[in-house]
Amino acid sequence: MNEDLREADTEAAGRRSSARVVEEALGFLYPAALRAAAAVGVADHLADGPRTAAELAQATGTDPRNLHRVLRLLATRGLFEEDDRGRFRLTAAGDALRTDAPVSARSAVLMLTDRALWLPSGEMAHCLEKGTSPFGQIFGMPFFDYFAQNEDTAAVFHDGMAAMSDAENEPLADSYGFPATGTVVDVGGGHGGFLLAALRGGPGLRGVLYDRAHVLAGNRIDTSDVAGRCAVEKGDFFTSVPPGDLYLLKRILHDWDDEQCVGILRNCRRAMAPGGRVLVVDAVIPPGNAPHQGKTLDLMMMASLVGRERTEADFAELFGAAGLRVARVIPTPTVLSIVEGVADGDGRP
Repeated sequence: MNEDLREADTEAAGRRSSARVVEEALGFLYPAALRAAAAVGVADHLADGPRTAAELAQATGTDPRNLHRVLRLLATRGLFEEDDRGRFRLTAAGDALRTDAPVSARSAVLMLTDRALWLPSGEMAHCLEKGTSPFGQIFGMPFFDYFAQNEDTAAVFHDGMAAMSDAENEPLADSYGFPATGTVVDVGGGHGGFLLAALRGGPGLRGVLYDRAHVLAGNRIDTSDVAGRCAVEKGDFFTSVPPGDLYLLKRILHDWDDEQCVGILRNCRRAMAPGGRVLVVDAVIPPGNAPHQGKTLDLMMMASLVGRERTEADFAELFGAAGLRVARVIPTPTVLSIVEGVADGDGRP
C-alpha cells in the first residue's frame, strides 16, 4: 500500500512538473501579444476611458475578434482589465503603453520585440551548439552592420533605447555624486538623455556627447537649461574618445566582447585627465538564483550580439586589463548599477 502511495505521489509530481514546463514554453506568446497591442496603438485609444474590443478595432483598423483575444491575454498580467460589459480599460501598470505617457515604454516594447531581437532568440540552441550568435546566419551580417544598412530598424532601436533611458536617467544621475566642475564625456551616448540628466544635476559641468554621426542626428541635448555647456562630437569609440574628466558608458559594454570592451576602456584611460573617472552603467549580475532582469537581458545579448551582462568580478577583470581599477559599485533604483573606475595606482577610494 505504501509503495502504491509513493508511486501515485511521484506520478502526481510528474504531472505538475510537466504542466509547469508547458506553461513556461507558452510564455513567448505574451510578449508577442504585447507587441501587437503596442504596434496598433491600442493604449492611445483608452486614455479617455474604457472601450469595447469592437470600438477599439474600429479606432485602430483591426479585426475586433482577434483584438479581443489579444487584450484578453494581456489582461491576465494586469496591463488591461476587462469589465463585465466587455469593455477594456488601461490600468495604472499599463499606462506606459500610451505614446504620450509621461514616461512611455511603447517604443521600448517595439524595440525589444523587433525581429532583429526576436528571431535570433528563437535560434538560441545555435548559441549553445556553436558558441556564437545566430544573428549573422539569419540576417547576413553582424548586428550593428545590419542597423547601419537598415534605417527603419535603426530608428526603432534608437527610439526604443531612448524610451528605456527616459525611465532610468534621472534616478541614475541622482545615484551618483557628480562633481561641481569638469568635462563629462558620454561615450556612445545616443540621443544624450543621460548626459542631459548629469548636466542638469551639475550646473558647473560641461558635456560632450560622443557617438556615430547617424545616431547623433537624433540627439536631444540642445535644451535651454544646458545651453552653451554641451558639444556634440562624432567618432568611433573603438578608435579614440575626446579628452575629459569623467566618462559615461551607459549600456555600452554589454554590447561587446571582452577584448572590445578593454579597447574602449583603454581609450578612455588614455584620454582622461589626471584624477579622472570612468562610469560604466550596466546591469551587474548578482550571485544566486533570484530573478534579475540582467539575467534575461544577458540571453538577448547572447542571441543577437557578441556581448554579455557581467558580474562585479567580470568588470574588475576588464578594468584591470585596461589600466583601471574598480573603485566602487553603486546600486541604483533601476536594474542598472554604476561601476566606477579610476586609473590603476590612483590612491583614491
